[in-house]
Amino acid sequence: MVTRRAATVAGRWLNEAVSFLVFCLLDIVDSLLCLVYKVADYVFEAEWKPCYCLSAKEPITATRGKILFSHTNGVSKILTLSPLQELSGRSKIELEDISETLYTRPSLLSDLSVNELNKRFVKVSSSDSECSHHHHEKTLTKNKRRKTITKSSLTVNFTVVEMLREKIRPQNLSHDVSRWSDCDCGFCTSWASSSDKDHPLFVKTQIPKGVAAKDDVLFIHGFISSSAFWTETVFPSLSACSSAYRLFAVDLLGFGKSPKPADSLYTLREHVEMIEKSVLHKHNVKSYHIVAHSLGCILALDLAARHGGLIKSLTLLAPPYYPVPVGEKKPRQYVMKKVAPRKVWPPIALGASMAAWYEHISRTICLLICKHHRLWQFLAKLLTRNNRTVNFLIEGFMCHTHNAAWHTLHNIICGTGSKLDTYLDVVRDKLKCNVTIFHGENDELIPIECSYNVKQRIPRAQVKIIEKKDHITMVVGRQDEFARELQEIWKTSSF
Repeated sequence: MVTRRAATVAGRWLNEAVSFLVFCLLDIVDSLLCLVYKVADYVFEAEWKPCYCLSAKEPITATRGKILFSHTNGVSKILTLSPLQELSGRSKIELEDISETLYTRPSLLSDLSVNELNKRFVKVSSSDSECSHHHHEKTLTKNKRRKTITKSSLTVNFTVVEMLREKIRPQNLSHDVSRWSDCDCGFCTSWASSSDKDHPLFVKTQIPKGVAAKDDVLFIHGFISSSAFWTETVFPSLSACSSAYRLFAVDLLGFGKSPKPADSLYTLREHVEMIEKSVLHKHNVKSYHIVAHSLGCILALDLAARHGGLIKSLTLLAPPYYPVPVGEKKPRQYVMKKVAPRKVWPPIALGASMAAWYEHISRTICLLICKHHRLWQFLAKLLTRNNRTVNFLIEGFMCHTHNAAWHTLHNIICGTGSKLDTYLDVVRDKLKCNVTIFHGENDELIPIECSYNVKQRIPRAQVKIIEKKDHITMVVGRQDEFARELQEIWKTSSF
């Protein structure tokens, strides 16, 4: 027992030490890649493109095309964009959904302090010391709060300004299509050549044959995935011949066959409004069930908060809910560190950290993988003898742009911060629908604690842990069983 504990502590120390060295190196690499992409963007597009490496500058007034930030106690929040003529007649755009983690991601060295060293190294040897450290930090926070004098000032991040200038200028096709580092194949750009100028989301529907639809069901996929996560698994199990449900599976904005506009900021508001326009309004959906996976759970909760009594049931798979401690001044930074802890082990934590902390490294990964997804899909088909499951998973993983993935990750997963508390409270207090949560026992991406955190917020929610399954295999590979579980949920859900 003692030997095992010592080995565990040694392993944690080794992980922390190696992680520190690796991420210090990645900080340097990302800075160098910033210069490389600046030059490459200018060469290929004849224009300097903004990135989020620029630091915020102050003070800035509400002049033409500027974004105002409310800066209180170190917390920045975007308020409005002006003037009227640049908003096509709209009085203002509410942009509080833009996360400061886009442009405030301190390097490991600059973020390092004595407290951080204690957090990263001392805690691995003793849970008692961790509790003591937590208490010490809590005391310091309280003392600082007493001494803090509230100040208000205006700051602006010029990258956000440039992004929004692109967003609100008159429609220009050159700003709708992919950039040089994105894939320009027919699959990825089919939305741009569509005759529908509104550019709705790609929606896969399954309508019952020969019988009237009993209920409508909206399926929302997770991060860097697509509607195929549902249509290749659950939909066949919920056969149109035997099911009386009208099923809708969307490709979220920026993913799969849906629009991937280069000038979008992929905020929560944009994602949800696109779902409303492309599914609820277009197909005249009045009341419905929601089935959502991972990132999709955040969108599902927003929809539930918006539509209230129209929701018949909520089925959430691995919801990424990290409760923000009371008094936490930077809730979005807190969530980002939970989602991407800057560790090399497990490998999935390394991948998440590279995607969240490093704008240019993650762009390079997209350049190598997403731009050449046809090559990787061909090799996968060859090696797996055209395995259908592997093919649709790879397609969903690779068919997006860096712009879509980067902004969605920060503005939704990190950017919701403490907003999820509000959504969950609405579901608990104002909705009567059934809430069911599924989570894979071996899920290394989203810990099981996240699902229990949701239950703690919504006591009536039922949590079902799927043994020996992970983030993907809790559906893929057991789709028939999962389809039966869904039908049981829908049958028992009263309106």
